[in-house]
Amino acid sequence: MTRVKRGVSAHKKREKLLTYVKGFKWGRKTKERAAKEALLHAWSHAFQGRKQKKRDYRALWVVQINAALRNLGTTYSKFIDGTKKANIQIDRKVLSDIARTAPNTFAQIVSKVK
Repeated sequence: MTRVKRGVSAHKKREKLLTYVKGFKWGRKTKERAAKEALLHAWSHAFQGRKQKKRDYRALWVVQINAALRNLGTTYSKFIDGTKKANIQIDRKVLSDIARTAPNTFAQIVSKVK
């Protein structure tokens, strides 16, 4: 069986790894072993961050809706309970957008809920 020299494929693999760590600090951007370790952590944090982003946005929408509702004399919890009872199926993202951009429309929605 012929001998396989892995110089080219190993070099390509190493270069690909080091392109991922471009911009990292210190030896993590140049040293292969440190780069591998840094990528393991970075990619796991990125995965968690994608989940966290969804939580953060929902919390932001809730705060924006609540702020608009306080100006109209009601609270977030009463409003959400009212929307469920009135069978209004608008999600929080759209509600917060309406509250920010079209306060008159949001006031009409609130009056239907009350």
